[in-house]
Amino acid sequence: MREAGEQSYHYGVIGRAIELIDAGGEDLGLTELAAHMNMSPAHFQRVFSAWVGVSPKRYQQYLRLGHAKSLLQERFSTLETAHAVGLSGSGRLHDLFLRWEAMSPGEYARKGAGLTIRWGWFDSPFGLALVMGTEKGICGLAFAAETGAEPTLADMRARWPNADYVEDPMMLRPLAEAIFAQKGEAALHMMGAPLQIKVWEALLRIPSGHVTTYSELARAIDNPRAVRAVGTAVGKNPMSWLIPCHRVLRKGGDIGGYHWGVPVKRAMLAFEAARDDSASEKEADFPAVTGEAEETGRQTA
Repeated sequence: MREAGEQSYHYGVIGRAIELIDAGGEDLGLTELAAHMNMSPAHFQRVFSAWVGVSPKRYQQYLRLGHAKSLLQERFSTLETAHAVGLSGSGRLHDLFLRWEAMSPGEYARKGAGLTIRWGWFDSPFGLALVMGTEKGICGLAFAAETGAEPTLADMRARWPNADYVEDPMMLRPLAEAIFAQKGEAALHMMGAPLQIKVWEALLRIPSGHVTTYSELARAIDNPRAVRAVGTAVGKNPMSWLIPCHRVLRKGGDIGGYHWGVPVKRAMLAFEAARDDSASEKEADFPAVTGEAEETGRQTA
């Protein structure tokens, strides 16, 4: 329990630091950032580096407004290619495995009737998070840092208005901790229209640290003219972060919108890019290991 408490505390500290940086503190020094957190510079650097994998100063570089355009130039992901070579997720960055099941069109039409959806609030790397789940798995993940707790809960409940809702953070806590620690396995219960589910499935194929565009996403679901409909489906993604709609940018490199606030989207992209670069540098420090690896057969996302 102590470890979980410390982890929650660290998430809160980093969330406040991200808000400060995103509000215009991109050039704040370590001492100034630490002072805002009421921490010593050494302690703040240790906590921050342990969470992100890089120093606060370096993370600030990833939060700059031009970062989205550089991602599109350097880490554009063609989804068909990514899928063909097995890049159906973030792979080397974490050990969280996702498996998913979609509801039938008839179930979707009933707008949640007959379903019991449990929900709870949890700390996350990106501020207060709302986690929702059915007996089949996680069905909702939303972030309230920009939108506020009550509007966020109302937004998510409106998606399945006929469901029965039960506040039950104790039941959801193990899943929430696995999600935000990025370790373990989580089942997803996708609840959407057929086109939406196709789009969300395609999103799962974008590797962490990479991005794609709305038009590329439309081509990936074999409907290249449906860019507007794809954009709507991305915006209605009920499982932010797990189904990585934050990895979709506009064609020109603009960051685009995000249902839970553009600052949250920028923080997610910066977090993933920082950890991806950090992982690449660590791999370069060691000689290559030869030999055969055992395939798990599980999809990562």
